[in-house]
Amino acid sequence: MSERAQPLIVGAGPAGIRAAMALVAAGLLPVVVDEAPHCGGQIYRQPPVDDGRDARARYGSEAAKASRLHRDFAALTERIDYRPQSLLWNLRDGVADLARDGVNHRVSFDGLILATGATDRVLPIPGWTLPGVFTLGGAQIALKAQGCAIGSRVVFVGSGPLLYLVAWQYQQAGVTVAAVLDSAPLAAKFNLVRGLPLAPPIVLRGMRMAAELRLRGTAIHFGVESVRIEGTTRVEAVVFQSGRGGRRLACDGIGYGLNLRSETQLADLAGCAFRYDPRDRAQLPVRDSSGRSSIPGVYLAGDSARIAGADAAECGGERAALALLEDRGLPHDRAQAIALEAELRKVDRLRDVLEAAFPYPSHWADDIADDTLLCRCEEISAGEARQAIKDFSLTELNRLKAVSRVGMGRCQGRVCGTAAAELLARETKRDIASVGRLRAQPPIKPIAFSMLSDDETSERQHEPAH
Repeated sequence: MSERAQPLIVGAGPAGIRAAMALVAAGLLPVVVDEAPHCGGQIYRQPPVDDGRDARARYGSEAAKASRLHRDFAALTERIDYRPQSLLWNLRDGVADLARDGVNHRVSFDGLILATGATDRVLPIPGWTLPGVFTLGGAQIALKAQGCAIGSRVVFVGSGPLLYLVAWQYQQAGVTVAAVLDSAPLAAKFNLVRGLPLAPPIVLRGMRMAAELRLRGTAIHFGVESVRIEGTTRVEAVVFQSGRGGRRLACDGIGYGLNLRSETQLADLAGCAFRYDPRDRAQLPVRDSSGRSSIPGVYLAGDSARIAGADAAECGGERAALALLEDRGLPHDRAQAIALEAELRKVDRLRDVLEAAFPYPSHWADDIADDTLLCRCEEISAGEARQAIKDFSLTELNRLKAVSRVGMGRCQGRVCGTAAAELLARETKRDIASVGRLRAQPPIKPIAFSMLSDDETSERQHEPAH
């Protein structure tokens, strides 16, 4: 094997798996880094230990896809340098810092494919930090990875296809799903008809899930706003307004999310250029149709660059790998690359339809009360952030961070960054695109201080660590 540094893939979800397959097929030995103990990403997450459930019980209608990806990745393990349970916390000059088992490993690489996926997007609402409130992704992890529910009587709140998917998965698992509270109006759902010619199975499956929820007794409320979660030591009820007036529903668990946001911190550390994407309502790394970023040798795949779902992530991961091969002057299937780009364009059109059917309720940010916690890590309220904006005439998000500490905590703005940007735009009467984005800083997630010393373990890519 050549001593040349090998490509590095960050993420072992659908995008990362397909990227690894394409590079291995071309004779390369990529390093694959993932924080989870097993491959699959969020959507096809595997439990830490076998809990006796089969794929159908865990993944429902996506069981065949999940099993296929798990098998495909298992077949690669002798031909890749796989680093599970490893946090890539810093990038610089072709070197990555990986934290694993309390030890830092410094790894050189030549070619970087970022397939870091996405996390839940939320806006603060009264009571959102009470025990028993989970993001939709967190509720899904509990069910898939641990085989447990977030409550015995659960309400799901927010917007996006994931809202209905997780509610349906909980109902299928035998949990009482009291209601689905959708922030989008019912009229928005008629946009789904435009998606039928693009992806009939996906659209029909979503409609079937909503129908089954209703048939089995789950109430679905549309156009929901003014949501408030009540409880003392734990969630006890959710209060909301809809077209039917005010309602109060008793529950002991809430899944909450407003679609997804891309994980872009590593793209930032890699030096990628960003620009505002009005559909995702976020600053995203720039990439072309092949997945190439603005930095030579850095490629973006899947939801880490733009939210599009698991099927698009598979296509994007393979396409990014083919771009890497082309840039190295290695043989690659040009016809397959063209076909993948065509499929990604079709998925992009479907995403436009889904965005119209599940619009982000940006107007919710108008009603964030001053006493509502904005940044839970640093315990900064919306009122404190508003006062800082006023006192220091702030117009840019990183200045708000510096003055108020919003986004400086454990999550590094992953949770509060969206809300902080929305609040800043409203307080200054500016467009959301103009307030900027929180710049990533290493470490992108918490690590031990001992890992910041200068004596990290250096490794060559031709010496796999298994």
